[in-house]
Amino acid sequence: MAEVLHPEWPAPPRVRAIQTLRGGGCSPPPWDSFNLGDHVGDAPGRVAANRASLRLLLPSEPCWLRQVHGIAVVDAAAVAGAPEADAAFTRRPGVVCAVMTADCLPVLFCDRAGSVVAAAHAGWRGLAAGVLETTVATMNSPPGELLAWFGPAIGPRCFEVGGEVRSAFVDRDPTAASAFQTVGDGKWLADIVALARQRLTAIGITAIFGGGHCTVDEAGRFFSYRRDGVTGRMATLIWLAR
Repeated sequence: MAEVLHPEWPAPPRVRAIQTLRGGGCSPPPWDSFNLGDHVGDAPGRVAANRASLRLLLPSEPCWLRQVHGIAVVDAAAVAGAPEADAAFTRRPGVVCAVMTADCLPVLFCDRAGSVVAAAHAGWRGLAAGVLETTVATMNSPPGELLAWFGPAIGPRCFEVGGEVRSAFVDRDPTAASAFQTVGDGKWLADIVALARQRLTAIGITAIFGGGHCTVDEAGRFFSYRRDGVTGRMATLIWLAR
C-alpha cells in the first residue's frame, strides 16, 4: 500500500492533494521502495506496479511530466503523454497534476474558490528562472486569492552550492542574500524554501504553508538524490474533486 502524507493547508474541500513517501512499494534498493520515476534505472515493471498502486488513490492517471528544470507550464487537461514541462495546472475536476522530486522543491497551488489547482517542480535553476511566477500567471487568478504549499525538499543545512547559484538569485534580487550562508571556499548553504517564499511573496502570495521536511535528513521517509545518488522519485499531486 502506497504511503502518503496529506498537505496541511486551508485549501477548499474540493481541492485534494497527496505527497507520496518512499515506503509501500515494490522496488528494491537503491530505489526502495515506492519509486515512481521511470528514468532512474529501476525496472519498468516495478515502476508500473508502483504507479498502479498510486492510481488507486486518484480519480484518473496523473499528467506525468518530463521535467527539465525549466519554466514551461501545461494545461493537464489538454495534453497527452508526458509533455516536457516543469509545472501543470487544471480547472477541470478529476484531472490530476503531478510533479516528481528527490530534493527539488515541489509546490502546490490552489485558489480560495477551489476553481483551479497547479503543481510546480522548483529546483534551483527553475526557481531562479521563474517557474513559480510562470505557474501563477498561467493559473490566471489574483495572487492574493491563491494558496501555496511547499512539499519536502533539501533543507538549508544540506544544500551546499557554488557562487553561481547564489549569483543567479542575488543578482536579480539582493534580498535573496538572506537565504544563503557562507561555508568558505566559495561555497554556500542555500535555503530553497526561503528563496521560493521570497519569490511568491514578491508577486502577492502570502498564504504559504508547508516547507518543514528535509529530504536529506529524513532518509526513512524521502528519496534524496543529493544524499544517495541513485535513488527513486516521489510524487506531489493535486486535483479538483468531481
